[in-house]
Amino acid sequence: MSLINKEDFISSIADGFQYISYYHPVDFIQSLASAYEKETSTAAKDAIGQILVNSRMCAEGKRPICQDTGISVVFLDIGMNVSWESDTSLENMVNEGVRRAYNNQDNPLRASIVADPAGKRINTKDNTPAVIHTRIVPGNTVSVGLAAKGGGSENKSKFVILNPSDSIADWVEKTVPTMGAGWCPPGILGIGVGGTAEKAMLLAKESLMAPIDMHELLQRGPNNSIEEMRIDIYDRINALGIGAQGLGGLTTVLDVKILDYPTHAASKPVGMIPNCAATRHIHFTLDGTGPAILTPPKVEDWPAVTWTPDTNTKRLNLDTVTAEDVKKLKPGDTVLISGKLLTGRDAAHKKLVDLINMGEPLPEGLDFTNRFIYYVGPVDAVRDEVIGPAGPTTATRMDKFTDTLLEKTGLIGMIGKAERGPAAIQSIKKHKAVYLIATGGAAYLISKSIRKSKIIAFEELGMEAIQEFVVEDMPVAVAVDHTGNSVHNTGPAEWRVKIQDMRK
Repeated sequence: MSLINKEDFISSIADGFQYISYYHPVDFIQSLASAYEKETSTAAKDAIGQILVNSRMCAEGKRPICQDTGISVVFLDIGMNVSWESDTSLENMVNEGVRRAYNNQDNPLRASIVADPAGKRINTKDNTPAVIHTRIVPGNTVSVGLAAKGGGSENKSKFVILNPSDSIADWVEKTVPTMGAGWCPPGILGIGVGGTAEKAMLLAKESLMAPIDMHELLQRGPNNSIEEMRIDIYDRINALGIGAQGLGGLTTVLDVKILDYPTHAASKPVGMIPNCAATRHIHFTLDGTGPAILTPPKVEDWPAVTWTPDTNTKRLNLDTVTAEDVKKLKPGDTVLISGKLLTGRDAAHKKLVDLINMGEPLPEGLDFTNRFIYYVGPVDAVRDEVIGPAGPTTATRMDKFTDTLLEKTGLIGMIGKAERGPAAIQSIKKHKAVYLIATGGAAYLISKSIRKSKIIAFEELGMEAIQEFVVEDMPVAVAVDHTGNSVHNTGPAEWRVKIQDMRK
């Protein structure tokens, strides 16, 4: 019989979520480094290079890998011979650990969880409650798996109930392109097969907790039908040419994980959940002898990759930019931007559009004329930082607001991550604007280009408030130009053909 102390459990949860906020799993680093070495797409290699440099910076600075520090997911296997030295519930202990982790003053993590999700959506301020999955198993230990799951990848989750005779690999191959690039590839696909609808999705999520071993699997060959399917899907998805950040390239997935469970004879439930370039998880076991001991990776676990702008990189002064300057930007161009940059996400966009539709003026001091807006919700600053990690959020969430802002405010440029939808692209074309992307998964690296920051409007929205950044040489790329041409359409199409030619 093991006695698990309340404080040991809580502090282990807190330490675990802090740990995964700034340390990538070593297997992910090594797999991403391998993808970097073999990548021949300039744009994709640049993006992977930024992610690797960002990863090392975060490990050294103990700051979040991504500004979206995720929803807290906890898997617990509790031994039947375990007892607890505690005066509160298991759920309360988990949430206290999450609360301590996200409110840690040395490394505060962004609180992203909102209560009343179908109504007022009020931020809980401490990232609680966690999503907890518990099993009672034989033994006298508590096995803990922690994951911090970002919204960009979680929002791309898919579910289907196939006919028993349908091909899972065919469905995955058809479905992944519909997910766009908002899940920040290259990453991992988690697939759950069988059970019921909710069981398939849980299996998909749980599969993402396993180590990356695709390289070893390819070397030794499959031992069963699940491993055969993993290899088949891995090959098919990488042949799509989606590439890093959806820009077109050789590597879209680093691994494919599959867990299955017996199901009804008439059913084939399949869940699919991607993990992004901010893959964050850790496992530890408590046996009653004290809190978990978490060993940091070694500096040499990161490849000797440095990131510098491409020699063909353009420069853009945001303080003097004109419509004519915008027209000179072409899809795929890499650009270093400097000057004053406004920020705003979903909540701020809704407030702006509501004011415009009611005929009300915008907040005092907020002028979008010939300005760019960055879709970002940064982490709070610590010590001498101007701002915490400040990577881009998924741009398609702003699509429904885009035409109004471009038409009514004088806005000429937007910066986010991943593709834009057809309506937004049409609006960009109509108003001769431009859409740029920053690298998802390079939040800390990007934050180092931000020299000043101040809140301009909607301070009550917290991390979603409109701020004005002063940036210097912030790295971005042109995704949609003023004619409506999108690199997220042309890049993968070009690389799909190249990959097919390579495999002949």
